[in-house]
Amino acid sequence: MGTAGLQALLESVRYEVLPAKATEDKVLAHVPRDVVVTVTASPVKGLEPTLDLAARLAAHGYRVVPHVPARLLRDDAHLKEVVDRLREAGVDDVFVPAGDADPPAGVYDGALPVLRRLSELGRPFAHVGVTGYPESHPLIHDDVTIQAMWDKREHATYLVSNLCFDPRVLGEWIARIRRRDVTLPVYVGVAGPVQRAKLLAMATKIGVGESTRFLTKHTSWFVRFAAPGGYAPERLLSRTEEALTAPSAGVAGLHLFTFNQIAETERWRRALLDRLGG
Repeated sequence: MGTAGLQALLESVRYEVLPAKATEDKVLAHVPRDVVVTVTASPVKGLEPTLDLAARLAAHGYRVVPHVPARLLRDDAHLKEVVDRLREAGVDDVFVPAGDADPPAGVYDGALPVLRRLSELGRPFAHVGVTGYPESHPLIHDDVTIQAMWDKREHATYLVSNLCFDPRVLGEWIARIRRRDVTLPVYVGVAGPVQRAKLLAMATKIGVGESTRFLTKHTSWFVRFAAPGGYAPERLLSRTEEALTAPSAGVAGLHLFTFNQIAETERWRRALLDRLGG
């Protein structure tokens, strides 16, 4: 495993957390202030837990990135309320996916109209992230997802790739979006050192409808986690290091999906940095 490039990626990480009851205490206990914390939003629980946790973590001195799914916003007025609330909390970075709410809570069925509206509001956030799909989206053709990134590029400032466990697919995806002149910096989505039993326990806590949706969409994840030696984040990083650290790739860092195993994720990152001499 290489050293300098991988070390830089591990030092530029984002931890994705779910807004559960114990999340704030876990972040305070285990996450350094120089690690960016992103807070997901659930179609079952709505935006309120996300906004509340984001504001509390920002008050503790973290750089926080709340997820603001388009399909959870009722209308322009609701979006403006969310913007004002986050700005008041000192948040300057948001992640805007389409979201999974079905049907949508309001007038937005995708991220692009929300991004356009944010631009019309004077670009209230210095940083705006959108989703990339290294592996095929179950409902959308690959060319359509890359075209969507092209359409969003003038409103967004960075991409976050969805989870991908295939080094070849991940490397090819980065090359493809660069060939299509999508130049936004990329944070590569990587699952932390999650244990299958804990992942299943987490899935059962996020609401019946949401859990069913989660398990249906991500069956392959559980197969990989369950297999003996089936998944280790450092093995994935080792196999994709060349693709991720090439200057032409434009990879800004790692987006680590913690599944709320926050202490374990930070412990793994620190241990790997120590082995690399960081």
